[in-house]
This record gives sequence, structure tokens and C-alpha cells, in this order.
Amino acid sequence: MLVEVLAALAIAVTLGISASARVVKQYERGLVFRLGRVHRQPREPGLTMIIPGIDHLRKVNMQIVTLPVPAQDGITRDNVTVRVDAVVYFKVLDPVQAIVGVEDYRFAMGQVAQTSLRSIIGKSDLDDLLSNRERLNEGLELMIDSPALSWGIHIDRVEIKDVALPEAMKRAMSRQAEAERERRGRVIAADGELQASEKLSQAAARMADTPAALQLRLLETVVEVAAEKNSTLVLPFPVELLRFLDNATRNGAVEVPEQSRETDRGAAHPVPADEGLSGHTHR
Repeated sequence: MLVEVLAALAIAVTLGISASARVVKQYERGLVFRLGRVHRQPREPGLTMIIPGIDHLRKVNMQIVTLPVPAQDGITRDNVTVRVDAVVYFKVLDPVQAIVGVEDYRFAMGQVAQTSLRSIIGKSDLDDLLSNRERLNEGLELMIDSPALSWGIHIDRVEIKDVALPEAMKRAMSRQAEAERERRGRVIAADGELQASEKLSQAAARMADTPAALQLRLLETVVEVAAEKNSTLVLPFPVELLRFLDNATRNGAVEVPEQSRETDRGAAHPVPADEGLSGHTHR
């Protein structure tokens, strides 16, 4: 009879220990509710004991939680319709406040993140969403962190993942980018022409002081062209030489007719021989 009682007690103790023993993992904290009231000191990781039927242990994850924010449609400050999604990284700092202060802190964080994302879209321009995301991430983190602190939650970081634009806006931006690239190309080409003209002006001034330099440059050009094994060789002809030949030709054409006219006049009116003789005899 005694043996049976001892065996029953041993079984009861074993069942009681197994019912009261709980294991809290390293990344968790145990929150004990005793008759509906929470203990302010969470249970640390390891083996912990509770009173069966009186205590209720709730484990709170202390790891960083990755919360994706669904894509939100909004209108930017410059009246462009966009669709933006983000991701929030947060962790629980105060397990008591996270469990007691809000019904479902994960759902609450998701709603705050969505409303904050829509608000930041309406306050920003399209260029800021596309090129200045770091500042927007900081502003979005501050907007989410304000209510999260009262829930015992710390926002680690917030990142805007993607910005979806309408097709019409994409085409307009593409045309703008093409026009900008074309403008840069024209400016670069004009700058090159300006620099080349300055160098050519300096070279012309130098050759004007040394006329032989022009002839040397001409010979170098001929050598470069001849090295290509071309069947036709084009040589530049100095304009000054053409002008000299033109002037010489005109002067020769003017002098020749005057001499011919004098010869013609002498042949048409010869001097009579007898008049010369008579005059000589008279004297």
C-alpha cells in the first residue's frame, strides 16, 4: 500500500515538473502572466519554472524582424502617379510593452509603415524618389519610429525597394534622357571645334613668322598621303601663287595689243622717200 502511494506521488511530481518546466531560447524572452497580471521582469533564456494552472508563459522573439511593406499607390508633389514598396527592419526592446501596449505589434507596425510610406510619397518629388532615396529612407524611419517607441519597438532601418512609374512617364523620361545626351554631345563637339580653332590659329601665327614651315608641313602632308598607296594624289596649291599668275597673265594681255597697234599705224602711214630727200636738198 505504501509503495503504491509513493509511486503515485512520484508520478504526480513528475507530471507537475513536466507541466511547470519551460525552456526559453536564446533569442527569446519569457513573459509570465500570473492570474492575468504580468510580471515586470521577463524570464531569461534557459530553463524556467511556472506554476501550472496559475501562470501562463508567452515567449517574445527578440530577433530583428523583416517586415515587407506592400506597394502603395500615391501621387507625388509634382503630380506624378507612382507605386512604391518598402521593407522595414525592427526588433522588440521591451517585451512587456510590446505585448501589453498593443494587441498585435507586427500588424500595427505594418499599418504604420503603409501610412507613413503614403505620406512620404505625397511630400516628395519624383526626382527625390528616384535619386535621393537615402534622405527619404531617413524621413520614413523617423515617421515610423515615433509610434513604435511607445510600443517598446526599435526601428533598425527602412528601405524603399522599388518605384514603379506609368509607361507614359517612362517614355517621357527616355526622350528627356536622349535629348540630354544629344545636347551633351553637341556641346562636347563644339568645345572640340573651339579648341581646334585656337590651336590652328596659333599654328597659323607661328607659320606666318616662318614661311618655310608651311612648305615643310606641305611636304609632310604629301608623305602621309603617299604612304596610303593611293592612285590619286591631291596637292594643295597656294592661293598666292594663283593670284600672281593671274596678275601676270592680265598684264601681258594688256601690253601686247598696244605694241601691235603702233606697228599697224607705222605700216599704214609710211614716210615718202622723196620728201625726205627734198627736204635734205632744200637745206
